[in-house]
Amino acid sequence: MSNRRDFIKKAALSAAAVTSVVGLSGFAEKEDEKEGALEFPSKKQKKPIVISTWNHGLPANKETWKQLKDGKPALDAIEAGMKIPEADPTVRSVGYGGYPDREGKVTLDACIMDHNSNCGSVCFLQGIMHPISVAKRVLQNTPHVMLAGQGALQFALSEGFKEENLLTPESEKDWKKWLEDSKYKPVINIENHDTISMLMLDQEGNLSGGCTTSGAAWKMHGRVGDSPIIGAGLFLDNEVGAAAATGLGEAVIRTAGSAMVVELMRQGKSPYDACKEITERIYNKHKNHKDMEYLQVGFIALNKNGEYAGYSLRSGFNFAVSDDEKGHRMEDAKFKMSWDK
Repeated sequence: MSNRRDFIKKAALSAAAVTSVVGLSGFAEKEDEKEGALEFPSKKQKKPIVISTWNHGLPANKETWKQLKDGKPALDAIEAGMKIPEADPTVRSVGYGGYPDREGKVTLDACIMDHNSNCGSVCFLQGIMHPISVAKRVLQNTPHVMLAGQGALQFALSEGFKEENLLTPESEKDWKKWLEDSKYKPVINIENHDTISMLMLDQEGNLSGGCTTSGAAWKMHGRVGDSPIIGAGLFLDNEVGAAAATGLGEAVIRTAGSAMVVELMRQGKSPYDACKEITERIYNKHKNHKDMEYLQVGFIALNKNGEYAGYSLRSGFNFAVSDDEKGHRMEDAKFKMSWDK
C-alpha cells in the first residue's frame, strides 16, 4: 500500500510541475476550453489587407480592394482582381496574351482557396480567358480540388464559359522568333513575370488567396508549374497565415514551398523570416543543380495578424500592397543575391 501511495503522490507532483511549465509558456488555459488546448498569443489584427506579386498585382489589388469595400465575399473579390491581368494582353505571363508553349499553345493554370481550406484548381487549361473563375467553380460546384486539360475545358464549357483564341499576334510573333533558336532558359524576373499570386486578410480576419498564370514561356506542351498546386504555389491555414510563390515552379514544387512558409509561421516565425528560410532552403538544394544559372524564386506571406513580407532568391522581385493605412503601393522584396552573382 505504501508503494501505491508513493506512486500516486509522485504522479500528482509531476502533474503540478507540468502545469507550472505550461503556465510559464505564456499560453493561458481557459475554463471553457478543452483540456490541453493551446492558443497563439493574440495581437490586434491589421485588417483588411491585400498583397499580390509583381507590378500587375497593383491594378489587381485595386479591383479586389474595391470589391472588398463594397461588401463582396472574399473569393469574389479575389476573382475580380485577378481577372484584370488575365484579360490584359500586355501582361505576357498571365492569361490572354501570355507566352505560349513550344507548340505555340497558351496553356493556363490557376487555383483559389478560402479560409475553410476549400480550394479549386485548374491546370493545362486552353482556350478560356479566365482560369481563376473556372478554379472557383471547381471549388463551388464539384467534389474535387483539381481538373486538368481537356477535362477542365469540358467543365468550363458546361459552366457557360466561352472558348476563344488566347494567342495574340504579339505573342505569336515572339514565339516564331524563339523557334529560330529554340533555346529554353526560363528566366523569370522583371522581364517575364511568371504569375500573379494574391493573399488577403479580410474585414472579418479571415484569410484567402489565389494564383493564376500562363506558366513559363516556351515550356514543353503539357508542363504544369507550381501555381495550381495547393501547398506549392499557394497555401493558407486560417489559424496561422498564408503564403504564395513566384518564380521557377519546379523548384517550388520540390520543396512544397508555400506550405513550408506557413508551417514556419505556425512555429512562430515572422512572414519575413519564414519566406527567407524557405528561399534559403531552395538555394541550398539547387546551388549545384542545372537550373541554378537561371533560378529565381520568391515568396509573399501574410500572417493572421496582418503582418506581411516578401523575399526572393535574386533581385528584382516586387509585390503590391493595399491597406487602409497607406493605400495602394508597390514594395521591393529583399533578396539573397543579385543576378550578376
